[in-house]
Amino acid sequence: MWTRSVKLAYTLLNKLGTKAEPVLKPGDRVALVYPNSDPGMFWVAFYGCLLAEVIPVPIEVPLSRKDAGSQQIGFLLGSCGVGLALTSEVCLKGLPKTPNGEILQFKGWPRLKWVVTDSKYLTKPSKDWQPHIPTANNDIAYIEYKASKEGTVMGVAVSKVAMLTHCQALTQACNYSEGETLVNVLDFKKDMGLWHGVLTSVMNRIHTVSVPYAVMKACPMSWVQRVHLHKARVALVKCRDLHWAMMAHREQRDVSLASLRMLIVADGANPWSVSSCDAFLNVFQIHGLKPEVICPCATSPEAMTVAIRRPGVPGAPLPARAILSMAGLSHGVIRVNTEDKNSALTVQDVGHVMPGALMCIVKPDGPPQLCKTDEIGEIVVNSRAGGTMYYGLPGVTKNTFEVIPVNSSGAPIGEIPFVRSGLLGFVGPTAVAYGQVQSALQTVSVAGAVLTAAWWFSLGALRSDCFCLSTDCGRALQGSLVFVVGKIEGLLMVSGRRHNADDLVATALAVEPVKTVYRGRIAVFSVTVFYDERIVIVAEQRPEASEEDSFQWMSRVLQAIDSIHQVGLYCLALVPANTLPKTPLGGIHVSETKQHFLEGNLHPCNILMCPHTCVTNLPKPRQKQPVGVGPASIMVGNLVAGKRIAQAAGRDLGLIEDQDLVRKHQFLTEALQWRAQTDPDHTLFVLLNAKGTAVCAATCVQLHKRAEKIAAALSERGSLNTGDNVVLLYPPGIDLIASFYGCLYAGCVPVTVRPPHPQNLTATLPTVRMIIDVSKAACILTTQNLMKILRSKEAAAAVNIKTWPTIIDTDDLPRKRPPQIYKPPTAEMLAYLDFSVSTTGMLTGVKISHAAVSALCRSIKLQCELYSSRQIAICLDPYCGLGFVLWCLCSVYSGHQSILIPPMELETSLPLWLSTLSQYRIRDTFCSYSVMELCTKGLGTQTEALKLRGVNLSCVRSCVVVAEERPRLALTQSFSKLFKDLGLSPRAVSTAFGSRVNLAICLQGTTGPDPSIVYVDMKSLRHDRVRLVERGAPQSLPLMESGTILPGVRVIIVNPETRGPLGDSHLGEVKGSGIRFWMWVLGGWGRLGQVMVWVNSPHSASGYYTIYGEESLQADHFNTRLSFGDPQTLWARTGYLGFVRRTELLDASGDRHDALFVVGSLDETLELRGLRYHPIDIETSVSRAHRSIAESAVFTWTNLLVVVSELCGSEQDALDLVPLVTNVVLEEHHLVVGVVVIVDPGVIPINSRGEKQRMHLRDSFLADQLDPIYVAYNM
Repeated sequence: MWTRSVKLAYTLLNKLGTKAEPVLKPGDRVALVYPNSDPGMFWVAFYGCLLAEVIPVPIEVPLSRKDAGSQQIGFLLGSCGVGLALTSEVCLKGLPKTPNGEILQFKGWPRLKWVVTDSKYLTKPSKDWQPHIPTANNDIAYIEYKASKEGTVMGVAVSKVAMLTHCQALTQACNYSEGETLVNVLDFKKDMGLWHGVLTSVMNRIHTVSVPYAVMKACPMSWVQRVHLHKARVALVKCRDLHWAMMAHREQRDVSLASLRMLIVADGANPWSVSSCDAFLNVFQIHGLKPEVICPCATSPEAMTVAIRRPGVPGAPLPARAILSMAGLSHGVIRVNTEDKNSALTVQDVGHVMPGALMCIVKPDGPPQLCKTDEIGEIVVNSRAGGTMYYGLPGVTKNTFEVIPVNSSGAPIGEIPFVRSGLLGFVGPTAVAYGQVQSALQTVSVAGAVLTAAWWFSLGALRSDCFCLSTDCGRALQGSLVFVVGKIEGLLMVSGRRHNADDLVATALAVEPVKTVYRGRIAVFSVTVFYDERIVIVAEQRPEASEEDSFQWMSRVLQAIDSIHQVGLYCLALVPANTLPKTPLGGIHVSETKQHFLEGNLHPCNILMCPHTCVTNLPKPRQKQPVGVGPASIMVGNLVAGKRIAQAAGRDLGLIEDQDLVRKHQFLTEALQWRAQTDPDHTLFVLLNAKGTAVCAATCVQLHKRAEKIAAALSERGSLNTGDNVVLLYPPGIDLIASFYGCLYAGCVPVTVRPPHPQNLTATLPTVRMIIDVSKAACILTTQNLMKILRSKEAAAAVNIKTWPTIIDTDDLPRKRPPQIYKPPTAEMLAYLDFSVSTTGMLTGVKISHAAVSALCRSIKLQCELYSSRQIAICLDPYCGLGFVLWCLCSVYSGHQSILIPPMELETSLPLWLSTLSQYRIRDTFCSYSVMELCTKGLGTQTEALKLRGVNLSCVRSCVVVAEERPRLALTQSFSKLFKDLGLSPRAVSTAFGSRVNLAICLQGTTGPDPSIVYVDMKSLRHDRVRLVERGAPQSLPLMESGTILPGVRVIIVNPETRGPLGDSHLGEVKGSGIRFWMWVLGGWGRLGQVMVWVNSPHSASGYYTIYGEESLQADHFNTRLSFGDPQTLWARTGYLGFVRRTELLDASGDRHDALFVVGSLDETLELRGLRYHPIDIETSVSRAHRSIAESAVFTWTNLLVVVSELCGSEQDALDLVPLVTNVVLEEHHLVVGVVVIVDPGVIPINSRGEKQRMHLRDSFLADQLDPIYVAYNM
């Protein structure tokens, strides 16, 4: 080995470069990459580097780019400036390579030059060349890597004198002698395996037998066999090796361990080491194993060997054990407990402190204050046999390697620097212990040549100064036993108490581990959620374990940890076998496992979340206080404070003087007749198909004649009376428009209904049937195809098809004219019924009068400046709300041309809408959120292709999203940014807002200021308050103005408890406890309807349409008066929460602009813990939690929050979503999720406007109809 080491040293210094430019020079760092199965090659490389005076950095062999912790190893190599890697020929061939045969560039690694150290590649040095052998000094001898709790890999630099001192200390402590045989099962590249199996063994000329990890996996008894075969005196093992040998003991019984004088247990500080050592002794004592040879030890990369138990005298009593209270340990104090209690921890000593070392115990948090005799603290060591620094990290080094203990007053005790060991423990009855002072060390001479620095360095006199401490720490005792109860890396601080990860693992292992999970394949860590650490346990489940067995085991683990440790688990996850990231020698890579958990890459097969029991720091539920101040006082207070009443109004509609215009504006039927006479060939409507081709068009006279034919058919075949309701069942198109005007011509009341989906009649046809029944329709107008569907066998399975009213096919009608065109006697007569399913799942019908239709169309005409020469594009569902008004009514009133694009056509041709805008040079377009989202997701990556096809959106002046909800700011901004390359102006996109009681309240026009954006505090919103904050503030929610208020509309913000107006929320100056914001509306067509309740009102004003009559609700929603201020005006309640803010912008009249901000529907809000939550806010947070969440919806169930998430990725990601969803809702909304449901894409019902039907989803969940992928009931 000496010869090969010298050859390697010569090759490294002289043959890798030129004399002028050598590749390596003394002091450079070199990576050592050798497998655990090749100790000989590693020894040669390590000692060759020492002889060449380059610094070896032993690392693990990289197997792939996805190795656990590989990127952090790359960080270590980069920070150490490593550019050269030594390896063996066999190892080099096994490294992953590119198709060109080059070594793969591992993620995060610097570019390395690989050098093979096999003998045939080494150069024999010339006779006059000898390695330079320096004296013992503080130069770095080697760098040992160490992974922190967070997974960061740092290099601990060990000096030459520290290396020699440590070897001599181990020699004295273990009483090594020349010629002994040592069996090493540990990793020889680091820690105990390196110190004993490579350095001290060479110094003492010990025969070393290395047993690789791969051999141990194949034959767990192999190390016992080696001890028996070679009569080994010392064995280096871990508890795992003891356990494996016991499990395989039955296979081979003819072994003897009588030769062992030391069985060094490297992880003897772990809580399960006691039981492992006892069990191993119990099995192998009959094979000659003596109790006194078991020697636990405590080590750390920084302090190296901290303490080790010396071999005992045969027959002498074994050291006593400490039986400690787990509750006391969690508070950092030593309390003796009785062994028969479950909450006791039995700890064995790790022997005495190393020779020549000084040890004390300091508090693990804050300044290094000396602990009292009954306190648990971090062990710090002063010794020449320890690490010197973290290489390249001076800041961290000072805090670890240069610690000066202080007393209770903060004054330093002496000037001796200590090194933090990262171990938690105590020393006998005192907090300080001295090692046995070495007076002299036996000089070890080696015949022949010098091999290692240990043979040339002299230790010198070790420190034997008297070290005095403050009296509260007790008297320094010599020879005190050291007890270790855990590691800083495994310390979990939960609610101010300390829990050790190893203790929790030991408790979990005590709960039937063999049946359900693999022993030794358990990871425990903590994640910070909602201002505290939460404990997570991850274990590998055995393949034969059933789901029932797994949940029983998890439940028992929860109970055991709660009973023994008095702490709740946040999450317990089981993953399939062999899926947790491993360390090179088979252990669990805890930091990588934690990273997988936080990133949603853990892929558990079973999971149990317990946030209800362990999250105890939630704020107290809010108690709503009664309003003790009268409404008049509130108004006076607002006036005194200088706040205006929160109200806003659109422009006046103005007076109409032209007699023709009076006639035109009276009824839409007269407007259509007037246009058919004055401009018969003007095209009002153009319908496009998926190819962008105009498949149908209607001029004024064509639409008029088509309506006449339908009116004649109704009179002849329908036997209808004036005022009868007629259902219009058509796909989006011009037939729907013609049938609407045909009904008006016949004096009937049209009811537009979305046709059932042919492939899903079971789900869609009952809604059609319900509207027909509720509206008491006397007739159905439809197409031939839909009429066949209504009478089909498939339809019969969903509804009773025998009770359909009269069905009239309007595809082929005779050319007949009605006897007369009906003219309503007054404008307050009913024009049509508008039915819609709200987001709360309630079907609501509202009555729209002719006066309301005319006023609404005129208001939209003024706001959007619509004239006969204008073209607009509409991509909306035409069955209810503002979508129906724009599709069917506005063109007849204003005379502009409407290009109709059925949204369903975008499913087969995504670019259809955008191509149409470009082709027709459209200035104004209207769409829904579902259309915008479809384009954003489907075309966001195809902008270059669209540009090549000539799509240009620079012509678009306004793109208005029609909705009855809070503006989706993120979607509109994404749409604007994605298509700005196609010329779309960022100012073009805006929103409209309407409700059931008023189909159009806001609509961004052509002359108003751009929509403004404000940021409000979400915590204040939960308390029904508005507080404006700066952009980027914590818990800030961006809100966009819902559009300019339409002409003829007045809006006021009202307190529903006092029914009095509120002050303006300008600059967040809305005050008062528990203020709720409603929005009430006044307008010429404002008294239209309200969500949730169907009421038939005899009052002349329009209202709900239903077969029942509840006039009190009708009056409350449509004819409400303020309690003070202006008690004469009638208002209609919208059911939406919002606020008005006066901005600095100017409107068309030059006055300051009043912006209306809609927060959300009151019916949708969730009342949890006394606070009001808007579902969209929680859903937005959930959708950000993981890349595989396509859509989400929330609702409440028995005071529990239920989150339903659609999984767009692989099903193995399903259970990853559960903790992430729970985390994000807890962090951002201070709510504990009760149930997490993972479903397939498309399960969450969405209506035609792109709004989620959360109550339908809730009903399906309660009826067990969701067919979920996974349901997690958080405990």
